[in-house]
Amino acid sequence: MKIVVATSGASGVNLGLKVLKLLPTEIEKHFIMSENSKTVLSKELGDIIVHENNDIGASVASGSFGVDAMIIAPCSMNTLAKIACGISDNLVTRCASVIIKEQKKLILAPREMPFSAIALENMQKLASLGIIIAPPVMAYYSEQQTLDEMENFVIGKWFDLLGIQNNLYKRWE
Repeated sequence: MKIVVATSGASGVNLGLKVLKLLPTEIEKHFIMSENSKTVLSKELGDIIVHENNDIGASVASGSFGVDAMIIAPCSMNTLAKIACGISDNLVTRCASVIIKEQKKLILAPREMPFSAIALENMQKLASLGIIIAPPVMAYYSEQQTLDEMENFVIGKWFDLLGIQNNLYKRWE
């Protein structure tokens, strides 16, 4: 399985990084980040292929490369709006466009709150196309006590959506 993890916006980037760390080793991981710390992160995170966000010709920008899924966590409202309107002006949005075209799983984790009517309209448009809108929302039945446990709950739910087995949170009994 090949998974692209992308981060956009500033707040919550740690969730995208944690997704990378927690993905099983047998999954081929590709990472796109909108900031300029890609070289350092690739060394810190290990076996991850890091792509420059301005390289719209990267392998993950082609449907023939065979990416199975993509998650953008966090997903800024700017990135969400570009995807909703079909704007592919960087590698994150180009890859998302390819995922949609190829009818693969795309999870967007919008980070801003409250959602404006424009953001909700864009989310509704994307959801009607089969894109999964999954903001980092807590559930209290799993009795998280720390920020790390809350993040694991959210990431575990995202992994569930991708069909990735995990024990990152206490499930409903």
